[in-house]
Amino acid sequence: MYFPALLALTTGVLAAPGYKRQNPCFVTGSEPLPEEISSLATSLANTVTCDTSQTTIDGVPDVASGGVTFSSVNFAESGQTPLAFSLDQFATATPLADTDLQLFQDELNVYLATEAGIRSVGGDLAVKVPKFFLQFQIARIQQAQGVVSDVPGLTVEHQLGKVIKNAAGEDQALLDEVNNLAVSLD
Repeated sequence: MYFPALLALTTGVLAAPGYKRQNPCFVTGSEPLPEEISSLATSLANTVTCDTSQTTIDGVPDVASGGVTFSSVNFAESGQTPLAFSLDQFATATPLADTDLQLFQDELNVYLATEAGIRSVGGDLAVKVPKFFLQFQIARIQQAQGVVSDVPGLTVEHQLGKVIKNAAGEDQALLDEVNNLAVSLD
């Protein structure tokens, strides 16, 4: 099953009570993380690596997963809105089922890790729009590949709602484009 980090996020995997963990390399601040983000960060610790010689948003180290670095897919450096960047950067193949699911998972991993790092320093959470867009695209790809989740939080419809909610201030034409993607599953 792909996207174990997303699954951990939506199923609420909890750490053992009283167990003190060392923070993953991308959690550099001291702000307390919500439990779901903390658990997610822990699950990504063995998948995501950090390049502490380079930083990205709010001083978070550049992270990598499967050869994808956050700096190579960093919306904040694009000059575009988060949703415009996401639509351009994270486009899928035609037909949708031919899209490289692992690439999208690696891109999501670096966004999830960077979000945890940003939260740990109390930074801006504009990163949530591309993160939710990637989760939306992964749900679409999986459905096109015949892997339809029965977990409510992993459906195309649920992820669409997350994108639309977090991108509420974006241009209506971009929101319409996302809504059209939700019904284009082939």
